[in-house]
Amino acid sequence: MQPLVLSQLCIATSLGAGLDATLAALLGRRSGLAPCHFETVTLNTHVGEVAGLDAVRMRSDLGSFDCRTNRLAQLALEQDGFAQEVARARERYGARRIGVFLGTSTSGILETELAYRRRDPGTGALPEDFHYATTQNTFSVAHFVQSYLNLEGPAVVVSSACSTTAKVFGNAQRMLAAGLCDAAIVGGADSLCLTTLYGFHALGLVSEQACRPFDADRDGISIGEAAGFVLIEKPRARGLSECVHLLGVGESSDAYHMSTPHPEGLGARLAMERALASSALAPDAIDYVNLHGTATRTNDAAEDQAIVGLLGPATPCSSTKGWTGHTLGAAGVTETIICALAIQHGIRPGSLHTRRVDPTLKSNYLIEHQLGTIDRVMSNSFGFGGSNCSLVLGRAP
Repeated sequence: MQPLVLSQLCIATSLGAGLDATLAALLGRRSGLAPCHFETVTLNTHVGEVAGLDAVRMRSDLGSFDCRTNRLAQLALEQDGFAQEVARARERYGARRIGVFLGTSTSGILETELAYRRRDPGTGALPEDFHYATTQNTFSVAHFVQSYLNLEGPAVVVSSACSTTAKVFGNAQRMLAAGLCDAAIVGGADSLCLTTLYGFHALGLVSEQACRPFDADRDGISIGEAAGFVLIEKPRARGLSECVHLLGVGESSDAYHMSTPHPEGLGARLAMERALASSALAPDAIDYVNLHGTATRTNDAAEDQAIVGLLGPATPCSSTKGWTGHTLGAAGVTETIICALAIQHGIRPGSLHTRRVDPTLKSNYLIEHQLGTIDRVMSNSFGFGGSNCSLVLGRAP
C-alpha cells in the first residue's frame, strides 16, 4: 500500500487529555487505572475512567448528541489543535473530500441505561428527551464528529469489538486509494457503561486488580474508556516527512470462537503477516510490537505464540493496557497514538503492574522502558469472534 501520513493526532484517556499528558504518564509510569466508583457499579475491579467527563458540555448547536461517548469524543477533538488542523485541511480539499471512518462498541449505551431508569411507570415509555438516533445508535459518533468538524464526505462506523478502531485505518486507506476522498478522520470513542462492566464480569474476564498483561498470575482485564482521532493524508499532499506514517494494514477473521482466540494464535498471526506484506517489510524490520495484551490467560498465550512464530523471540513487545485499561472499541486508535509517540520520542513502553512475566511465554516482553531510536512499530488489536487487525507504523519511507 502507499504509505499515508498521520498528520495530526488527538487523544483523551484516563491518563489525561492530550498528547503531552499521555506522554508524561508513559514516561512517569503513572497508570490511569483506579478502583471502580463508576455510576452504581458494585463490582470489585479497577477501571480507566476519564476524569471530569460529566462536566464536559456539548457545543451548543450539537446538544442532541449529548451522551458520555460523544462528550468523550468532543474532549479529544478539543486537544492538540486537532480541530484547527482539520479546518485547514477542509480549506485544501473541501468538506466533501474528507472522509470520517470511526469505530465504537458501546456507543451511547449508558444514555439508554439512564433513560430506562426514567421510564413512565404506567406505560413503560422512555422519556421524551431521550434521542436514540444521536446517542445510542452506532452511527451517532460519526454523525457528531462530522457535524463538529463541518465535514460532508463519506462517513462510516465500524463495530467489530476490540479491533474496531484499528480496522477503520484499513477502511480509510481503501477509500483514499480508490480516490473517493483526499483525506480522512480516523479513530473513535468508547465509554464506560454498566452493560460492559457487568457483561465482562459475567464472562469471568474482569480482574479485581489493575490488569497485569503477560504476568504469571494475570487474571483478567481492566476496562477503560477513551477517544482518539487521527487526520490521515497522502504523502504527496504535504511535505511532512517528520510525521509518523501508516505503512501497512493487515486484517483477518478466523471465527474460531465467539470470545476465545485460536489457541495457537493463527488468526492473529495472519493479520500480522498481512500487515507486513502490505508494508513490504520483513519480520526483522519491526522494532517494537504494541501487543493486544489483554491480561487474560488465553489471549496473552495465543498472541505470544503468534509473535514468536512470526517475529521470533527477540523483538521487544509489551502491552500498554496497564496504563489505560482495555478501552475496547477505542483500543486500536488509543494504542496507535501511543505507538506514534513511541516512534517520535524513542521509547518502547514497559508494562505497568506486570511483576513476573509468565515463564511459559517466550516473547521478549518488556517490564521496564527501553529507550532508543524506533523506526517501525506494529500494533495489534484482536476482537471477539476472531476479528483481528494489525497496523504497521513508521518514519517516512
